[in-house]
Amino acid sequence: MSTDGGSRRARSRRRRGRAFVGSFAIVVGVLAVLGLAGAAASVAQGPRVTEASVDPQAAAAASGARLIVTTTQSLAQVDPSQVTITPATPFAVDTSGRSVGVRFTLPLWDDTEYTVTIDGVASLGGGPTATITQTFRTPAAEVFLMQRGTNSGDLIYRTDLTGQNAVPVFRHAHIEDFRATAQHLVVSVRTDDDQAGLIVTDLDGENAHELPLPGDGFVSNLQTADRGERIGYTFSDAELSADSGRESRLYTASLSDPEADPVAIEVSGADPRVAEWRFVPDTDSILLLSFDGSLLLTGSEGGTGAPTALGDAMTIEGIARGSSEAVIDRVDHAAVIDLTDASEAPLVEPDAALGGTTSVTPLPDGSTIRTAAVLDADGVPTGRSTIAHVGADGTTRPLTEIADTDAVIQVCVSPSARYLAVLVAPDAVTNSYDTYQHPLPKRPETRILEVDDGDPVVALNGASISWCQVPPL
Repeated sequence: MSTDGGSRRARSRRRRGRAFVGSFAIVVGVLAVLGLAGAAASVAQGPRVTEASVDPQAAAAASGARLIVTTTQSLAQVDPSQVTITPATPFAVDTSGRSVGVRFTLPLWDDTEYTVTIDGVASLGGGPTATITQTFRTPAAEVFLMQRGTNSGDLIYRTDLTGQNAVPVFRHAHIEDFRATAQHLVVSVRTDDDQAGLIVTDLDGENAHELPLPGDGFVSNLQTADRGERIGYTFSDAELSADSGRESRLYTASLSDPEADPVAIEVSGADPRVAEWRFVPDTDSILLLSFDGSLLLTGSEGGTGAPTALGDAMTIEGIARGSSEAVIDRVDHAAVIDLTDASEAPLVEPDAALGGTTSVTPLPDGSTIRTAAVLDADGVPTGRSTIAHVGADGTTRPLTEIADTDAVIQVCVSPSARYLAVLVAPDAVTNSYDTYQHPLPKRPETRILEVDDGDPVVALNGASISWCQVPPL
């Protein structure tokens, strides 16, 4: 064998190896230079958006939805003064790592384009700042309503605000009431053998199942929390006596655990019977009024924590979504209580005379919608009703007047407070009530108006529009 040939091959391999190493080093060097150049260019340009997420439907349905923007760089803290939202709406802002979040503290208007602009967005490492702009559109509003006594039983249907696109969702022989959460319908029914039932379905009426109840009896005052898929209701046993049986006891349940038994809300030292109650928005608390007139703030998941006593009251008028202020009626005046610190102020007086006020619906900005009897020059009721907006400063403007032939049953507002829903009994004299546990006129009509100017939007056949937080009276 020739050793000379082997040496030549070895030398050739060594030369190729040195060439490869040299070429590899050059490539690595070029890539490093390009990487540094890219990083320098990125820093020179300031933070850039890599991802943005928002759920417009959730943002229009309830407070607390967020726009989250992720960028190429870790960010310096963003101050609220750097954020502009058009059209204007209250918000909070937070910064974490490469992301900035804008939280909408009130539900947004439906079918509206929103633009969020964040100026002067800076990297933690310094360098140029950037302006971030994100635009999205909320969907058109949809609502659920109930019609009793149709040819195929009682019905819950879904519709937009044109009233032209109604879709049947759920039917049952006997529907007492219903509520809607972000993901479910909760329907209070009576069975063929006159037993109470709570049926939960998807929003399209599918996948129905029953919730456990405390026993054989009656469900009333069904309500849902704005978030968290929690519901509550009062329950009374079918068999009551002076010495036994539960009467108007408050229970809550989570739709996230449909097999769990309901939780009794019991307040030590207070009358266990609950006359009225409300979920407090954006919290895990409940405001309740017991049969003895005690107004109490307590938890919504049971437990033994001491409640906050808020004095005596006659009624709870309401708590606006996205708000901690409750409007209540004391024995001799109406008041507004801040549930965060129990401070209290009188309900503002309207700057224009209203007749006897029959309902007060609070809005998130501190204003209210008030229903009152129209009086003649001698102060005698005419039979007509007026519905007016009363600003936080008392400025009063009429929204609509209800004819003396019709009766106002309930007033409530949409989650965003853009719309007002007025449930009326048209031709009240001839429009008799049914014989349900929660009776309603046989021909109910829900009239929807714009809160800003009182302009009519649509009139819908049915009751218990899903915007309302409590059942019709």
